[in-house]
Amino acid sequence: MQVEITCRHGSIKPEFQEYITRKTQKLLTYFERVTAIRVTLDYEGDRVKVEILVDAEHKHDFVTSHVTDAVEVGPCFDQALFKMEQQIRKYKEKVQDHRRDKPLNDLVKDGLETAENE
Repeated sequence: MQVEITCRHGSIKPEFQEYITRKTQKLLTYFERVTAIRVTLDYEGDRVKVEILVDAEHKHDFVTSHVTDAVEVGPCFDQALFKMEQQIRKYKEKVQDHRRDKPLNDLVKDGLETAENE
């Protein structure tokens, strides 16, 4: 998986770049089919905008962004990452729920309970 960090109208320290890379790689725990992650930090005067794009196999791109008036990028990045985690979790849950109506374990339990009651 590839993590690409872009900074517009400013710069960030190498330690923060490592932090971004480490945190974004944790998205793989939520969805294994992530192929690339692009993080864009945009300094617009006294505002900071963080945008995260995640490319996934067999799916359109996931996109989140967060804008803050503070100069600190860390909390803004964390908020955008949280939004991305929520979006990926929701998609994965939606995909898994549509595979079958009821898990096989529940079908077996229901069959055993009705057999015992009769």
